[in-house]
Amino acid sequence: MSTEEYVWRDHVVQKLRERDRKECETFKEIIVQNNRLIDHVAQLKSDNLKLSVENEQLRNAVSTGGTGPNVAIATLEKKLLAQQEELTDLHKRKGEHSQMIVDLNLKVEQQKELIAEREHSLYEQQTANNRLRAEVQLLHSSLEELKKLNTTLLDEHTALQLAFSSLEDKMRNVQDENRYLLERLMRYRAKDADKLNEENESIIRKRSAKLKRDLEDAVREPNSAINQIVPATGSTPLHRNSSPAQFSGTTVSDEEIDEGLINGAMEALGLNDEEYISARFTAGEIGHDLARIGTNMSMETLKAAGYLGQPNPTKILMKFEAHENESHAVRWSPVERMVATGGADRKVKLWDIGKSSTEPRAVLSGSSAGINSVDFDSTGAYILGTSNDYGARVWTVMDNRLRHTLTGHSGKVMAAKYVQEPIKVVTGSHDRTLKIWDLRSIACIETKFAGSSCNDLCTTDSLGSTIISGHYDKKIRFWDIRTEKQADDVLMPAKITSLDLSKDCNYLICSVRDDTIKLLDLRKNQVISTFSNEHFKISCDFARAAFNNCASKIACGSADGAIYIWNVNGFLETTLKGHSTAVNAVSWSPNSNSLASVGKSKRCIIYSDS
Repeated sequence: MSTEEYVWRDHVVQKLRERDRKECETFKEIIVQNNRLIDHVAQLKSDNLKLSVENEQLRNAVSTGGTGPNVAIATLEKKLLAQQEELTDLHKRKGEHSQMIVDLNLKVEQQKELIAEREHSLYEQQTANNRLRAEVQLLHSSLEELKKLNTTLLDEHTALQLAFSSLEDKMRNVQDENRYLLERLMRYRAKDADKLNEENESIIRKRSAKLKRDLEDAVREPNSAINQIVPATGSTPLHRNSSPAQFSGTTVSDEEIDEGLINGAMEALGLNDEEYISARFTAGEIGHDLARIGTNMSMETLKAAGYLGQPNPTKILMKFEAHENESHAVRWSPVERMVATGGADRKVKLWDIGKSSTEPRAVLSGSSAGINSVDFDSTGAYILGTSNDYGARVWTVMDNRLRHTLTGHSGKVMAAKYVQEPIKVVTGSHDRTLKIWDLRSIACIETKFAGSSCNDLCTTDSLGSTIISGHYDKKIRFWDIRTEKQADDVLMPAKITSLDLSKDCNYLICSVRDDTIKLLDLRKNQVISTFSNEHFKISCDFARAAFNNCASKIACGSADGAIYIWNVNGFLETTLKGHSTAVNAVSWSPNSNSLASVGKSKRCIIYSDS
């Protein structure tokens, strides 16, 4: 036989012995007791047989008679009695042993049932074990595949990260170059503007001198038209030497005299409205004249002369539901025909105005509370949003991904702006602090304690050297981050809801809760003009007013659903309708004469001049 057959036989013998051991071990004691009882019964049967023989012999002896036999019979009877007692005792013990056997048989049956249950449980456990081993093997294979996939993804991620770093460096270099070129362009423009101003001033001086001489010559002529001016309320000619209060019984007011003088001068010199306005504007007297005679010259005349700047947006270009409930913020992209809005539904949405699409171009999520403000960086690549969850977030416009989450305030964050873009951000909160964040380490590098809730803020230039913040305690605060010193505050008559800065950083508008808008000259650090209207009401504590691109117009929404547009010279140029409820925020397009607005009615409206 071969070695394999011997191994197989030994294995079978070993299994049989193991089976015998398992099956006999439980009944070993019972078998021993049973064998002992069988031996004892055999012994008793042998003794009983002997006694039966002796009994028979004694009976035979009794039947033959004799004294000796009687004694023997008595003795045998005694023995028989003893044997019967012993037999009774043995029967009793046999009954006990039988009962013991029955009990042991019951135990054997119980043990068999227990063994059957354990064998069934063992079979189930073996089946489950086999199944688990198969699952483990499958999981091991899946784990190996996942490890390989993870290695591949890590390699791809590393490659993409390197590519991203390279592109980001290129972008920063391009931004630096763009900033440098912009600064050069601004310097050249400033030089050109200075030259143009010098030329204009010389022309103005010449024209003013000529106009003055012509007026003096006209006044000196005795029969000139200026001495024959008829006031608007009288029929008697007005002479130079006459009293301004009475002419032939007709009373004439100072305003009528001034209006007559202006009209007479225009007739004497052969000037129309536009030419006169031009001459007086160059001499710096147009505001004085209008103040004296009222706005007798029509707005159309002023617009035709070019002193009200570009036309106002009058038509509704688009109207759409921006958010699920109230909309809080709106901002135009600096490079695209695109608008960003933020609302109480915790989302920032981007809208493609150039395509007139009423479906959002992108929905930027990540905030866990309502959005309070949105803003772009100067390149339009990043969008910055603040919310009521005590945080601010930065998204990229290209891929709509959340890049940074800035948390650390203990109150809702109302406003945020880039400083030293794109590496730093400043945020203002209701916790009475301003925080400056480094986006490279995503950490707060400086906290400024203002002492009052901040509703809005702005920065003076791309380097962010000065931060201007408006507060609940009616103060505008100025912060120089280079020296960490605070400049003098400017006190307003009521709490401040918004701030906006002109591009040249010389003028600041401030919307105030007393339903006025203040214009500040930052070179003098004082209020130079106030804009208001009897129907104009600030809608809420975060209502936003805004300059247009060339800082010639100011727009702000009102609680009655209208948008009021003032010229910086003080005129209320127009009122835009469209909203049915209060308007919260407005934003002028930097590249066109368009205006975006949002309000409590969830609606965003885009106004245009064409």
